[in-house]
Amino acid sequence: MKKIAIQGIKGSNHHIVAQNYFGDNIQLNECLSFDILVDSLINGTSDQAIMALENTIAGSIIPNYALMDKYNLHISGEYYLNIQHQLMALANQQIKDITEVCSHPMALLQCKEFFKNHEHIKLIEDVDTSAVAKRISENKLKGVAAIGPKLAAEIFELEIIEDEIQTIKDNSTRFVILQTSKPENGKSEINKASLKFVLDHKRGSLATVLNVMSDCKMNLTKIQSLPKIETPWKYAFFVDVTFDDYKDYEKAVKIIEIMALEFKILGEYKNGRI
Repeated sequence: MKKIAIQGIKGSNHHIVAQNYFGDNIQLNECLSFDILVDSLINGTSDQAIMALENTIAGSIIPNYALMDKYNLHISGEYYLNIQHQLMALANQQIKDITEVCSHPMALLQCKEFFKNHEHIKLIEDVDTSAVAKRISENKLKGVAAIGPKLAAEIFELEIIEDEIQTIKDNSTRFVILQTSKPENGKSEINKASLKFVLDHKRGSLATVLNVMSDCKMNLTKIQSLPKIETPWKYAFFVDVTFDDYKDYEKAVKIIEIMALEFKILGEYKNGRI
């Protein structure tokens, strides 16, 4: 039975991804922070981990890129989950009875417009969406609501007061599957890669690399820069590329390795959006 680390507890979106990606025959390791999640991989408590990396509304989760890089973690796959936020509380309450909503800052941000119409509700940031649902259930907290997926309401026996309160209904989060060892994905299955590189700080260096990717028939789906803490005003670039032919990708990698001051392959895997 695989041991899978998730950020949060049962009922969270990470839990949903674990079920959808691995099936039910897994052991969940619940981690209340991404740092703890990474630690569970490093110390061998978990075989693999699921980490949210970006959201269509809130953008990239920058610290998670830094964690992957710092601990040399490998991406073995990815999963895109449509995020649906339900407002849930103990039974027999209406929206007018709720005075506080506690949830993860990301969930609060994604439901910002809904709460503009309910100014009597105080919004409180918390570490995890499902952890709040669990606390409400165990402590029988009236007047307090959580934001979370339907799975959390089912697990902790809460009632959904308002359904799908997220501002943008087509709201997705990209999750990556992480491990400490290089995954054994077959070349025939690989059509996406995540790369990190550092370039010389001179005019046109990034444009040249992007041209190489284009010439090698790769599609750039994501680019994210992170400052190099130890070198002021120098940046590392994290990119995701898709391709049809693995040979085109190999050619591009060989060229970029020569051009870059630093180069790292974070993962080669199957595109989760196909």
